[in-house]
Amino acid sequence: MVAKLILLTFLLVGGSLGYNVFPDLITNWNEVPSWLMHPVVGMVLGAGVFYIVSFYAVKPIEKGIVKIEQIFSELSIAYLMFGSIGAIVGLILALLISFPLNALNMLIISDVIPFILTMALAYIGFQLGTSRREEIRRLFQPKTVKQENSDVLDRKDGESFRKYKVLDTSTIIDGRILDVVRTGFLEGVLVISHYVLKELQYIADSSDSLKRVRGRRGLDILNALQKEKGITLEMDDSDIPESEDVDLKLVHLAKRLDGMIITNDFNLNKVAEFQNVSVLNINELANAVKPVVIPGEEMRVMIVKNGTERNQGVAYLDDGTMIVVEEGKFHMNEMLDVVVTSSLQTNAGRMIFAKMTTDQKSLDSRKDSDG
Repeated sequence: MVAKLILLTFLLVGGSLGYNVFPDLITNWNEVPSWLMHPVVGMVLGAGVFYIVSFYAVKPIEKGIVKIEQIFSELSIAYLMFGSIGAIVGLILALLISFPLNALNMLIISDVIPFILTMALAYIGFQLGTSRREEIRRLFQPKTVKQENSDVLDRKDGESFRKYKVLDTSTIIDGRILDVVRTGFLEGVLVISHYVLKELQYIADSSDSLKRVRGRRGLDILNALQKEKGITLEMDDSDIPESEDVDLKLVHLAKRLDGMIITNDFNLNKVAEFQNVSVLNINELANAVKPVVIPGEEMRVMIVKNGTERNQGVAYLDDGTMIVVEEGKFHMNEMLDVVVTSSLQTNAGRMIFAKMTTDQKSLDSRKDSDG
C-alpha cells in the first residue's frame, strides 16, 4: 500500500511539473512541432519520466518511512500531541514576526530571516511542549480545594512511567498480584479488558474441575482487587478487532493506552517486548526478591521426593525454591541440616544444590588429617 502511494505521488508530481514547466522549456527550441507545445503532452511526458524514476526511489523511500514509523511507535501519544501543539504555536509566532520583516523588502531580512525564524521557533515550540507537558496539562485541569491549599508538589511523571497496567488472565489466576498491590509497590491504574473477564468466566464454567477452580480463584482475586483502597481498578469495554487472540488484544490495548502489561506468561512477555510494549513479569519479580544463598551457607530442610539423578533428594524452601540434596534419597520425609554447594538461575526460578552437613564435616576432617 505504501509503495502504491509513493508511486502515485511521483506520477502526480511528474505530471504537474510537465504540465506547467515543459512547454516553457521547449519554447526556444527550433523546429518544434506545435503538438509538442501542448501542456497535456508535457503532463504525459513528465508523468512517464517520474514513473521510471520511481522504480529506483520507491524502495529507499519505503525503508525511510518504516524507520520513521518505528521511531514514532516508541513515543507516547502525550509526547507527540504536546510536541505538535508546541510546534504549531511556534509556527504561528514565526508567521506573525515575518509580516513586518517582509514589509521591509530587503533581500536577506525579508527572505532568509523569516525562514530561519520558522525553523527555530517550530523546534523550540516542540521542545517546550514535550518537556513541560505535565505543567501544561495542569493549567487546563480544574483546581480542587485540596490542590489549592496543598503545598506539596506533584511528582513529575518520567518517560518510563506508565499509568495504565493491563492484567492478563494468567496473572489474575496466579493471585500474587493481590499481594504485590497490598505492599504498595504498584502505582497507577490496573486495567481489566472485557476479553480477559470473558476468558475467566469461560474457565470458571469449564467441565474440568481443576480449570473451574482456577477460574473461580481468578474471579475472587478480581473482586479482592476491586475492594483494595491503594489501587484503582478499571474495566475496559473497547473492541479490539486487530486480532482474535486474547494475548495479542492485550498488547494492542496496552499500546492504545500507552501502558504496560502485567503477566507471568513467558510467551506473552516476548510478544509484548517485540511490539515495544513494556512488561512487568510477576515471575521475574518473585525471583528477584528471593533470598540469595551463597556456597557454604547452612540450612535445615525436609526431603520430600526423589531427584532426577541417582541418590538425589529434593526439598523446598518456603518461597518454593527447589533444593537438590546429594544422598538425600535415603532420608525421605526427614529434616536434615544441609550446606549449600552451588546455585543455578533458570527461567523457571532459582535451583540450589546442597549436601548433608555430616558429609561436609567428614570431608573437612579428612582434609585436616591429610594435611
